Amino acid sequence: MQFLYPIFLTALAALAIPVIIHLFFFRKFKKVYFTNVHFLKEVKEETSARRKIRDLLVLLARMMALAFLVLGFAQPFLGGDEDAPVGNQSVSIFIDNSFSMSALSEDVSLLEKAKIRAKEIVEAFSPDDEFQILTNDFEGRHQRLVSKENALSFIDEIKPTPDVKEFSTIYERQQQALNSGKNPNMRSYWLSDFQKNVSDFSNINDTLTEVNLIPLQSVQENNVSIDSAWFEAPVQMLNQTNNLLVKLKNYGNETAENIRLSLQHEGQTKPVGTVSIEAQSSRIDTVPITILRTGWHEGQLNITDYPVQFDDTYFFSFYVAEEIKVLTINENQENPFLNAVFQSIPAFVQTNQNSNGLEYSKFPSYQLIVLNDLQSISSGLAAELNQYVNKGGNVLVFPSSKADLNSYNSFFNAFPANTFERFNQSAKEVGSVNANEFVFKDVFENKSANLKLPGSQGNFTTSRASSRSEEVLMTYRDGSSYFSKYKTGQGNLYVCTAPLNEEFNNLVRSSEVFVPMLYKTAISSARERKIAYTIGQDETIDTESPDLSGGKEVIFKLKGKQGEFIPGQRIVSSKVFLTPGEQLNQAGIYDLYLNPDEIEAKFAFNFDRQESMLECYTSEDLESLASQKTNLKLLKANAETNFTEYIGEKSQGISLWKWCLMLTLAFLAIEGILLRMWKV
Repeated sequence: MQFLYPIFLTALAALAIPVIIHLFFFRKFKKVYFTNVHFLKEVKEETSARRKIRDLLVLLARMMALAFLVLGFAQPFLGGDEDAPVGNQSVSIFIDNSFSMSALSEDVSLLEKAKIRAKEIVEAFSPDDEFQILTNDFEGRHQRLVSKENALSFIDEIKPTPDVKEFSTIYERQQQALNSGKNPNMRSYWLSDFQKNVSDFSNINDTLTEVNLIPLQSVQENNVSIDSAWFEAPVQMLNQTNNLLVKLKNYGNETAENIRLSLQHEGQTKPVGTVSIEAQSSRIDTVPITILRTGWHEGQLNITDYPVQFDDTYFFSFYVAEEIKVLTINENQENPFLNAVFQSIPAFVQTNQNSNGLEYSKFPSYQLIVLNDLQSISSGLAAELNQYVNKGGNVLVFPSSKADLNSYNSFFNAFPANTFERFNQSAKEVGSVNANEFVFKDVFENKSANLKLPGSQGNFTTSRASSRSEEVLMTYRDGSSYFSKYKTGQGNLYVCTAPLNEEFNNLVRSSEVFVPMLYKTAISSARERKIAYTIGQDETIDTESPDLSGGKEVIFKLKGKQGEFIPGQRIVSSKVFLTPGEQLNQAGIYDLYLNPDEIEAKFAFNFDRQESMLECYTSEDLESLASQKTNLKLLKANAETNFTEYIGEKSQGISLWKWCLMLTLAFLAIEGILLRMWKV
């Protein structure tokens, strides 16, 4: 048996007091005279013997009551850890409040269960100990040690958060707080479901600080989420059906049946249908969206899944341009076939310019620039076009049969693209179309059904450098390139090896190829506009704004249902880069304002799906991991365990002070009974 406060044992010297009182208590007797004292003498001897027995029992009861009272103050205990600290302690408690903790543990969520456990842990320590209550939020007030009362208050205020921290980061924060305290005795507790994707135990260094693992496990680990969504085409077109692809993922070990998917768009909720997803797999579903107006759009995808619901909603936003501007740069005369195609599509606005009178400053306003039958490309034009493509533009080249190879190849090398070698005047037929690339994807319902492919009477042969990353969209039957694509920066360079002139090329007569080719090169992009961002992952977002010219100081604001805030911002030319930071912590649609009454852009933010995976370490797994680290320790307990008593017994053994007080009262009661009931 050990004592928490052995100094109180010195009070056992007080046991001499009742002994002294007993020895020096002389009771005076009155003399009573009788005529015959023979009988009284026998009575006196018998009564004296019984009184001595009672007095000794009373003395013993008093001494035992006093002894157990002293022992109670010394707080004896049995067992406990041999290395259990003695004295005041600094205690850090991490409560995992990530979204995965919203899973159910019997009748309450894991987070509520963790808060109950945390309170029991705090109650297991003395009022003089110091505490840190830490969550995934990393709030400033949680970075310091506080009193027992404040610790209990902090626990009550904990709410779920989208933030997720790896355990090595949690451990470092706990060490910082514990080392700032005045107590040499330090220990920490982790209350979590211990998801495998954030439990980086290998990065935790061994220290003298004991880390106690308290796993909380849900009743079931089934969850279905909307993982991501994206449009099939990089640009959304007016008065057309645009396909939105939605990836649904089942993290459970059982097939998810009849998951209902719905779409909210333009103020209406439309059921998409039901899907079934095999265990531990995903499925991509197509949601058709018909766009009836230009400008910014916002939408929301929903599924019904319980109890983990943070990943059942997916917000997205996109922009539909009022018009798609195309610039055609001609050597001498306009091409009537190009004009006919672009003028036949209502959303397209074409401008024709001569190569000698170009306004380079207006290049960024065009989605597509077509070089038609140019004999040479000046160095100034080449530099501007290269810069234009790198920033997201598209350039389509139809060379002249009399092209200056030096100027063309200098232009191609800057991208880089395969160069022209010579003009070959021989008849060739196109043999294949790359229907997997965006330009021709989903254009032909049946490629083998009398598809009229173009041919040429002359074309340029090209170099075939592997470093040029050519993506061939149409090839001749001999395997050489007819129409190719080169990704450069955020844009694309498209090159046709044959002139557009009908003397050498009958592409304009193959309308089923020519029309979609022009249309989709104009709306293509090497950098697709993001329809949604992830909170905590996408630290920077960017957008164009025409109001940034002039060098005046501007302040952008993001406004959502939770309120508005000013994000970090950096302006480069006509583009603004925004950094929402920790101010943005709720999923939803956020409007970007420069002027109070004008929306510059709409951004959709969703919670990180990292917490959707509910695969967690079991108690057996944690015990194995803890055995590899000297400072990790698994606390084994069931749902009915009271952690106040459990931790007390672990650190201090079985406390006996309550029994001491009970025995004190019992011996005092015995003394009273002896004095009242034993008459002598």
